[in-house]
Amino acid sequence: MGQKVNPLSFRLGNAQNHYSLWFAHPKNYPKNIEEDIKIRDFIQNYVEKNIKKNVKKKIKIDSSLSVITHIEIKKKFDLIDILIYVGFKNLIKESLIKELQINLQKELINVNKKINIVTILIAKPYRNPLILAQYVASQLKKRVPFRKTMKMAIEKIKKTNTKGIRIQISGRLDGNDIARVAYIKKGRIPLQTIRYKIDYCSYPVETRYGLLGIKIWIF
Repeated sequence: MGQKVNPLSFRLGNAQNHYSLWFAHPKNYPKNIEEDIKIRDFIQNYVEKNIKKNVKKKIKIDSSLSVITHIEIKKKFDLIDILIYVGFKNLIKESLIKELQINLQKELINVNKKINIVTILIAKPYRNPLILAQYVASQLKKRVPFRKTMKMAIEKIKKTNTKGIRIQISGRLDGNDIARVAYIKKGRIPLQTIRYKIDYCSYPVETRYGLLGIKIWIF
């Protein structure tokens, strides 16, 4: 049988933590979810626009890779703690965080709560499935053969001491008329058990031959 459940939601409460941590009355639950979506969208768009303007030529990072991997929101009675997990250093400066904090405070409907934004740098960015999927997508857009692309992605993650990885690409691979699914696997990926931590990402990429789907599992 195949795995029909998202590996992240399948492990919530055990190996995977929630990205939104707060308690609310059932009547106020939808409002809090909408507020979280607005906060994440605002931060993502604001950071991307400002980084494109202020990025230096000395920083050799592919522009297609995401700066923010995910955002955690912790709500208290009069305070909202926002943890921004960053894949690459030197791209989000303190001045940008201060501007973001002021502008986000204006955008929020609930002005009574204060906002505290903290950035956390990921030690090994290519160990994150989102960044790795975007790297694979950038290579596919450059018309690099998909098998070579998957092997290059495996080489990127070899130095991160992971126990297993699976990369899957589906669609019209290399422009073939019939769509198919190709994957490469190294190590073990225990998807049946909840106790193991599995990082997962599903990412679409638009190519000249059509839409391709990229899925990555990292153990």
